[in-house]
Amino acid sequence: MIEYRQLHIEEIHRELFRDFIRHQEVTKCLRRKDGEWVIKDDPFIDNWSEEDYRILISCLKNTVSTGGFVYGAFFDGKLKGFTSVEFGLFGGENKYFDLSCIHVSEDMRGRGIGKILFGAAKEWAREKGAKKLYISAHSAVESQAFYRAMGCEEAREYNQKHIEAEPYDCQLECSLEMEGEK
Repeated sequence: MIEYRQLHIEEIHRELFRDFIRHQEVTKCLRRKDGEWVIKDDPFIDNWSEEDYRILISCLKNTVSTGGFVYGAFFDGKLKGFTSVEFGLFGGENKYFDLSCIHVSEDMRGRGIGKILFGAAKEWAREKGAKKLYISAHSAVESQAFYRAMGCEEAREYNQKHIEAEPYDCQLECSLEMEGEK
C-alpha cells in the first residue's frame, strides 16, 4: 500500500532518498526548431549524483522553510515519489505557482503515483490562491507525455529564470480552475 503525506523539514535528508532510484534512459526529446516542437534523437541517461542529491535536499528544505509544499509517496515506509511547489505568485497577472519538481522512483513508475502527486500539488496551489501551475519540464518524450496527460500545455508566459537554468526544458502550465470556474 502506498502512503501519501506532506514532508517536514527535519525528515528531508540524504537517508530519505536511500531507496529512491532516479534513473531514466532517455532516447528522444522535444526540441524547438524554427518555432515548432519536434522530436529529436538525444540519447542519454539521467541519474543523480551525490552532488545532485545535496542540491535537491537543500532546495526541498528551502521550499518547506519558505512556506512551500513538499509531498511524498511511501511504499513500505520508503520514499518512492515526491513533488514540490514553491509558495509565491508570479507572472504578469500573478497567477502562477512553480511546480519545482515531481519525481517517481524508477521501480515504481507506471502505478499512478505521479498522477496522485500532481493532483496533490494542484490542490495545494489552488488552496493558496494560484490560478495555474508553472512547470519547467524535462524534454524527454516520456516526461512530456505525462504532463500532457495531466492537462498541461505550453506556457502562455515563459519564466526567464527557468529558461536560463534549463534551456532545453519545455515551459508548461496547468490550469487550476475547476470546471465551471472559467
